[in-house]
Amino acid sequence: MEWLFGRYSALFYSLVSALSFGALILGQSHPPIYLYLLAGLFTASSAVGVFDYLQKGSALRANFPILGHLRYFFESIRPELRQYFWEDDDEALPYSRNQRAMVYQRAKSEMAVRPFGSIEAMYQEDFDWLNHSLAPLEVTAADFKTMVGLGEAAYEMSLLNISGTSFGALSPPAIRALNQGARLGEFAHNTGEGSLSAHHEAGGGDLILQVSTGYFGFRTSAGRLDRALFKAKAQLDQVKMIEIKLSQGAKPGHGGMLPGSKVTAEIASTRGIPVGVDCLSPPAHVEFETPFGLLEFVSELRDLSGGKPVGIKLCIGHPWEFIAIVKAMVTSKQYVDFITVDGAEGGTGAAPAEFADHLGSPLTDALIFVDNALKGAGLRDRVKIGASGKLVSAFDIVKHCALGADWINMARPFMFALGCIQARNCASGLCPTGIATMNPERYRVLDVDLKADRVRNFHRNTLAGVGELIAAAGIAHPADLNRRHIVRRLSGSEILLADQIYPKVTNHQLFTDNAIEDPRLAVYWSRVSGDSFRPTD
Repeated sequence: MEWLFGRYSALFYSLVSALSFGALILGQSHPPIYLYLLAGLFTASSAVGVFDYLQKGSALRANFPILGHLRYFFESIRPELRQYFWEDDDEALPYSRNQRAMVYQRAKSEMAVRPFGSIEAMYQEDFDWLNHSLAPLEVTAADFKTMVGLGEAAYEMSLLNISGTSFGALSPPAIRALNQGARLGEFAHNTGEGSLSAHHEAGGGDLILQVSTGYFGFRTSAGRLDRALFKAKAQLDQVKMIEIKLSQGAKPGHGGMLPGSKVTAEIASTRGIPVGVDCLSPPAHVEFETPFGLLEFVSELRDLSGGKPVGIKLCIGHPWEFIAIVKAMVTSKQYVDFITVDGAEGGTGAAPAEFADHLGSPLTDALIFVDNALKGAGLRDRVKIGASGKLVSAFDIVKHCALGADWINMARPFMFALGCIQARNCASGLCPTGIATMNPERYRVLDVDLKADRVRNFHRNTLAGVGELIAAAGIAHPADLNRRHIVRRLSGSEILLADQIYPKVTNHQLFTDNAIEDPRLAVYWSRVSGDSFRPTD
């Protein structure tokens, strides 16, 4: 019965059909072509079934010859089936259909409105909103700028910018379109750790040059920083700021990896690495070992770049390590110009599952901590803060500015503006839209001018949304936002302002005898120094 109606039935009937059609062919002098096709089809399926039955590698295929392959087929297209047929509009995997649709609409300058009311569960825990004013304003600013750094090389930073997107991880036309969009919209594009490529330069947009642990683009054969190469790139007019990446939200404490299959001759030349070999980033920098060493490195890069702003990017981990950096700034009078806080929920590239899910501080908590530490040390006016990590909407920008950010970086939403469909196949080189691949046959479909225009549109329309939101709250500029403007529901009967939820620290409070609300600062400020990233006891 197993052969007739059970688990071996597909193999049995394939064999019977192959033999039957073979007999029909042999019994006719001029058999029609369809008999050959059917005989060939069932002979091939019978061969697959026999192999399945005899092999030992897969118990499923051995017990269900031929039929077992259907399971693997449907499993392989499960993400597409969920996304196109069964995914809820507000189910974030990692971005919801509503979020993606909003980006697509803004990138095309289509009307991004929500008819028939919100579908948000406003009475669920952790629902956030912005309080509006009975005296709203008319905000006419097209952009909201923040000055970063000191002197003639200080940079006027847009409120919204493109986060690190490396050439190699993204295709040549994707990089060109992003940077050209940044030029059209007058905002900045972070090079990512893949260094400054010809495709970044071709776009003509403002660049933030990232210095990673691998020092790609300006590294010696021993993997250290080549000062001469760095100086040549950092002093290009297109480069506006320098960012030292200490860690990233997707995989903090873990070096990045570009598979050797994606390391073309052009990528190898750009990064200064061998062709076709996996490009591995060390987990830590070798140019410094202490907070004081980090600040000396910052000062050196500032000098080499001609005085341009230099900052750091990190995902917050051990609190004492960041506090040690802050204390080193206070002690040495050497400062970073900005800090990019990357939340653990961020990251465009592939990461080990455990790193992506359970390592590093999420953005909101990290942003509050960094803002508190800088305020307590009296450095908040000197050191600016950027925030990145799964942000997509105008409300996300407003909320995180209220919590302490001076500007916001986004990567995946700008990839949506290029046409990304969230296939989550970035590491394979088989990106269906030609964005995250180095295969010319796949990225040929990207029209740089069209996609650059959509990048510019998304930036412009999102900031227009920011302007409308803060105007409704009676605020003229995002810099005027604070934690009292954001409200969170904690339960069905309790709501609090963000100012009441998170610990507060006042300016210079770390130098007074007043009790520090933030327990991390209260515990570790007296136990760290610029000589080590570790506490003294």
